[in-house]
Amino acid sequence: MRKLTYYVGMSIDGFIAAPDGAFDFYPVSESFLKDFLIGEYPDCLPTHVRQHLGVDGLENKHFDTMLQGRATYDAALELGITSPYKHLRQYVVSRSIDKSIDPDVEVISGDVAAKVRELKQEDGLGIYLAGGANLAAQLLEEIDELIVKVYPVVTGSGIPVFSAEFGVVDFTLESTRTFDNGTVVLMYSKRR
Repeated sequence: MRKLTYYVGMSIDGFIAAPDGAFDFYPVSESFLKDFLIGEYPDCLPTHVRQHLGVDGLENKHFDTMLQGRATYDAALELGITSPYKHLRQYVVSRSIDKSIDPDVEVISGDVAAKVRELKQEDGLGIYLAGGANLAAQLLEEIDELIVKVYPVVTGSGIPVFSAEFGVVDFTLESTRTFDNGTVVLMYSKRR
């Protein structure tokens, strides 16, 4: 069975983006870029970033499918990009749009948890949950793994990692990796 992985970056105080959705303030060192983002998780880089870095031909290592919320997708649309992850099968979860503006992107407007359970039954690599906080909260019970990039900044406010009612879901720390710029990558698996 395939896993749903919430692969996300956050500030030390638990925010994935500024209140306006910006996330360009996270420091990325050369070693973090080469060793982790390109070396380990090139699948999670948008296609236009992969092209810019000259790594568009890299094979996907972990994921062949991705889910994103409407606000996350809107960030690509603002750049004029209608298919931000051409190297993955793409889904946008939205109740406000009913059909895709790009044939490479499928819109999920119904029961997203049921769709994730269906996707998990298929053969292939994992499913990358790109965000945002509301979608992650809706799928918390379906998330099998968390990969959290904790950047060495405090923002004070912003969009949290999860926007959910209080509840406890247990995860087990599987690995920790620290980079020269102070970024720490934590990998958790859901405790069963």
